[in-house]
Amino acid sequence: MNAPPAAPHIVLIMTDQHRADLSARTGFPLDTTPFLDHLAERGTDFQRGYTSSPLCVPARESLLTGRFPSAHRVTQNSTAAAASYDRDLLDVLGEAGYRRVFAGKPHMHRGPDDFDAYRGPYFHTDGPERNPQHEAFDRWLDELDHGVAHEPTPFPLEASLPYRIVSDAVDEILGADPSVPTFLWVSFPEPHNPYQVPEPYFSMFPAEQIPERLHGPDVARAKGGHWAWLQELIEEKRPGYDDERARYRANYCGQLRLLDDQVKRLMEHVWATLGDDVLVIMVSDHGDYVAEYGLQRKGAGMPEVLMRIPFFVSGGPVAARTRGELVSIVDILPTVAELVGSAVPDGVTGRSLAPLLLDPGRTSPEFDDLYAERGFGGLTYRADERPPLHFPYEGRTFDELNTVTQSGRSRMLRHGDLKLIVHSDGSGELYDLAADPAEVHDLFHDPAHAADRADLLWRLTQWMLRAQDELPAGAYTAKRAPHNWAFDPDGATA
Repeated sequence: MNAPPAAPHIVLIMTDQHRADLSARTGFPLDTTPFLDHLAERGTDFQRGYTSSPLCVPARESLLTGRFPSAHRVTQNSTAAAASYDRDLLDVLGEAGYRRVFAGKPHMHRGPDDFDAYRGPYFHTDGPERNPQHEAFDRWLDELDHGVAHEPTPFPLEASLPYRIVSDAVDEILGADPSVPTFLWVSFPEPHNPYQVPEPYFSMFPAEQIPERLHGPDVARAKGGHWAWLQELIEEKRPGYDDERARYRANYCGQLRLLDDQVKRLMEHVWATLGDDVLVIMVSDHGDYVAEYGLQRKGAGMPEVLMRIPFFVSGGPVAARTRGELVSIVDILPTVAELVGSAVPDGVTGRSLAPLLLDPGRTSPEFDDLYAERGFGGLTYRADERPPLHFPYEGRTFDELNTVTQSGRSRMLRHGDLKLIVHSDGSGELYDLAADPAEVHDLFHDPAHAADRADLLWRLTQWMLRAQDELPAGAYTAKRAPHNWAFDPDGATA
């Protein structure tokens, strides 16, 4: 299929483990991402954007396939090859005549042969090493063992992974034919651990100036279950690790500014080569505790700090507006499909955001709810169990995503300021995010919130039915709604 006459060039910028609330535009007192904030202000900024799952590969597969993990079947970082779908984002864009370019961290079922140009793979401690300095820097990252650096990274900016990734992307863009629509996916491994950053970024946000977290390790222990298990595991492996939190938080903020500068460098080359009307989609795969609950990285539960992600679309015909709809990473595929004039593939649950992007006055009850998933199945391990893991219990090395923390299944539903989480062990959680943004006061068994719990359980049931896998397609013809929007709760079409 040839590209439609107005097919826009598309740049997909993806970060890894990037919390949504640590930017000036979301009210954070430090200016960590001025250029990204500028891009967001020029376009549609979804300040209630969410991941489909709080871990890398399941979320990235949701972006590619427009499906939740229970449908695309990738529920662990180790099972990308099992992805199940009809046509994914690369298929849609290839059929629409796009040149597909990738640079950075993949962590997905697609590989070099699936792109027209591929630069990578980069991961959190290594990438293509084109000189001795790259090699030395990557070995130094390895030696950090995903920990926290207490001194500036002893290598120049040019050795950093974001700089190298942008250099690779620019090399591919400089030779691009502006008359051929380009899809450029730039995927950064940062601000994911290890938590390190070179000067001037190391000193840019002094540790003593970083706002304090809301809650410490006592909350993780009080929550029990996976929360307590993970907190105890980290303390056992790295005694006193929580004392590093100010440095960890400062490094994280510095890494955000480093990324911001590299995105600016990238876009200056993109605009100079492809024009000013390039469509930019910015998203992350999930968030990071950034020391909230006395935890680093991710792993336990589905709190807002892990589930909410930066999410905006800018450029081209996109209206400039900040929006409050509840949107998801699964919505990217159908949105792109509609914008390039392609049909939404079979089995896609995501909803096209195109009407919201093109018409600032458009609203719909379609986006009153937000659904997400967690867990690979099996029975849920208790906090006192120590089953075999894919790393030893001895020593400093650990992976917060493991047999215990990802056991069982959880399903989440947000409606307005209320958030419900149900677990396969028979337990549940209910929070009022307006009064309790850190989700410390569980209202699930509060009689005063019985009606809210019943309403959210009903909405969750509807979403679980909606997310159920429709593939393979057979002889029957499914009824499809415009924009892949479903019916609203009152039974009217959106």
